[in-house]
Amino acid sequence: MNKTGWILSVVGLLIIIAAITLFVLPASTQAPTITNQHATTTPAEDLRPQIAGRIVVDTLKVGDTVASPITITGTAKGWYFEASFPVEVRNASGTILAQGPAQAQSDWMVDAFVPFTITLSFSAQPASSTGTVVFHKDNPSGLPENDESLTIPVVF
Repeated sequence: MNKTGWILSVVGLLIIIAAITLFVLPASTQAPTITNQHATTTPAEDLRPQIAGRIVVDTLKVGDTVASPITITGTAKGWYFEASFPVEVRNASGTILAQGPAQAQSDWMVDAFVPFTITLSFSAQPASSTGTVVFHKDNPSGLPENDESLTIPVVF
């Protein structure tokens, strides 16, 4: 094969590799991300706030009336780093009233749901005022594509 034929073969091969990379690999390697997800519920048999397959909150429902101190339990999968993930209580204007780590209650380095618990104390809020409890997936990498949170609206 002459030099021109060899160069055309290499260029053709590179085009095929580029096409495979652009059209096949991204579809199979992109992971869905959920950021700042508001609490949702599943069908009537399970009204717990959750992000399906990631976190389920057992002791707090959307619109619950809360007071300090608040203890929250649930289960999470893949949200932990060093056996915890951050949780915040915020008022209606977004001011953080309390924050702390939800602690895993068993081995957190498994590919399964792991129970968590957290107790947060905050100053008394005006009666019937609103706020949120925000659960943040721990993201030690700091990469935005790894951010994920669940926000549950509450009443004080």
